[in-house]
Amino acid sequence: MIYDYLIIGSGFFGSICARELTDAGYKCLVIENRPHIGGNCYTEKSDGIHIHKYGAHIFHTSNDEVWKWINRYAEFNNFVNSPVANYQGEIYSLPFNMWTFSKLFGVVYPSEVKEIIDRESSDIQDPTNLEEQAIKLVGRTVYEKLIKGYTQKQWRKDPKLLPPEIIKRLPVRFTYNNNYFNDKYQGIPIGGYTQIFEKLLKGIEVRLNTDYFKDRENLDRLASKIIYTGPIDRFYNYQFGDLEYKTVRLDNKRIESENYQGVAIMNFTEAQIPYTRIIEHKWFERSETQYTWISYEYPVEYIREKTEAFYPVNDKLNNEIYSKYKKLADQEPNTLFGGRLAEYKYYDMHQVIESALQFVHNLKKNK
Repeated sequence: MIYDYLIIGSGFFGSICARELTDAGYKCLVIENRPHIGGNCYTEKSDGIHIHKYGAHIFHTSNDEVWKWINRYAEFNNFVNSPVANYQGEIYSLPFNMWTFSKLFGVVYPSEVKEIIDRESSDIQDPTNLEEQAIKLVGRTVYEKLIKGYTQKQWRKDPKLLPPEIIKRLPVRFTYNNNYFNDKYQGIPIGGYTQIFEKLLKGIEVRLNTDYFKDRENLDRLASKIIYTGPIDRFYNYQFGDLEYKTVRLDNKRIESENYQGVAIMNFTEAQIPYTRIIEHKWFERSETQYTWISYEYPVEYIREKTEAFYPVNDKLNNEIYSKYKKLADQEPNTLFGGRLAEYKYYDMHQVIESALQFVHNLKKNK
């Protein structure tokens, strides 16, 4: 064996494992299917703007240790995520807060909003799907204008067929506070995300454009242990069926203007508009440039090994399939699984970091 660990994937989970294990004296090889490191957090500079190539990534956490850890690798600005929703040319504040409700209902006080929501959701007691849960949370008016069409596009499913837990991630406030996140820390790394992964992987052998599954037998021989961060169903050759993933296509466009939409993220909630949102990247770092770059984000069908797997679809059927793969993974003598795709779990960035650090801590403790 040449290496102690073969690490498949150079996103946060794989890169953190590589750094921490290397610093502990282990020899690691990282392989990456894409032509770049950083996974979905990869950023690329054009016209002085760091473009989030796989969609908007805003770092946020309330975990002091995670915040302290990531600041070793980048300095963060004070960006606050305050997206807006566009419904038929009308602009509404996100997340749902008193600015949103005031414009929709023509009211001023939280008590007035709660009365309207209670009235509009009085027929729903125990929500069994996303539609019912959304109406229970914010009422039918907000659901019809700002949730239904967007959700249909985003998940490519009728909201009635999606689990209620999905919508619970969306903040609802009865204050005039349009900060999307409640976390103690929030921001964008000054200079983009890619620098973080360059520092994490400094001095570690990385092979890009390397498909593990095309040379699996030879790659497995290189290391005593494997850390796998890709789709778990692919690792087991889909023997229990395909897991479902949400994925998107981003069409990037250079605009001959200093300012296109005046905000980093604008969601388009009508089902008739094919894209879910437009991202204007310069506002993440407030870049002083004479041009701007935007990305149209289109939900697309996930096709195994042809489109990127972004987010798990954690409904009952998919979770049942995953549990079968998990049983196999738990019995693997030399392969360890971690990260959003390998664990089939909806992780935010700070959660992946926390998980990876704990994962490596347990590895070193058990040696």
